Amino acid sequence: METLDNKLCFLTGAAGGIGRAVARALAAEGLRLILVDRDADGLAEIASEIGGRAVPLILDLADSSAIAPACADVRAEHGTVDILVNNAAIARLEKAADTDTALWRAVMAINLDAPFLLAREWLPGMREQRWGRIVNLCSMAQKTGGMVAGTAYTASKGGLGALTFSLAREVADEGVTVNAVSPGLVPTAMVTNDLGFHKIEALEALSPTGRLVTPDEIAHAVRFLVSPLSGSITGEILDVNSGIHMD
Repeated sequence: METLDNKLCFLTGAAGGIGRAVARALAAEGLRLILVDRDADGLAEIASEIGGRAVPLILDLADSSAIAPACADVRAEHGTVDILVNNAAIARLEKAADTDTALWRAVMAINLDAPFLLAREWLPGMREQRWGRIVNLCSMAQKTGGMVAGTAYTASKGGLGALTFSLAREVADEGVTVNAVSPGLVPTAMVTNDLGFHKIEALEALSPTGRLVTPDEIAHAVRFLVSPLSGSITGEILDVNSGIHMD
């Protein structure tokens, strides 16, 4: 049976709470990892923890002009990327009245533009070898209208869901799957810094399971979707939100 051993994964947001969990889970499957983040110290920590299979790449995805050259360098040194995990994101709480154009563009640049640009970079190689996986990290916000999230963040994740569907249909007959994981609230630093613990406790009370989602649970979902045995799953958004939103 085909395995993931020695396939190459390009993982963004690798220094964050979810990113680190995904990196560990995929390294355990034998993948080689290009770990991408703009947090140099955090990136060095997780790369050191994983060891020789992990290559850190300091890259600010807000700078769209830097993406193609960075991918060219990776391609020249490491070859074709088999798996792309678009995890990097910025969360903002501002609603429409408080969202100026600069804030809107800053959120879209990382949360939506970068996943598109990276997919455009890596899809040709996946199509040529007739095997590939793209997993986008969406959000419960796109289905709830942003229960606690801001307008730009909610719209960016909704756009990412639509991009997932569009790419999945485009490459469905070429051995490449495109799916998404849609987390509910995961108590990473990004969430706790924005919301505060008192709001998180209130949200826990709304959850049918009585708790929020862990980074390892998100990582498990990503690992499932990149598995060779998930080759018949494409154009799906897998909800992992402790039952706060059901559909």
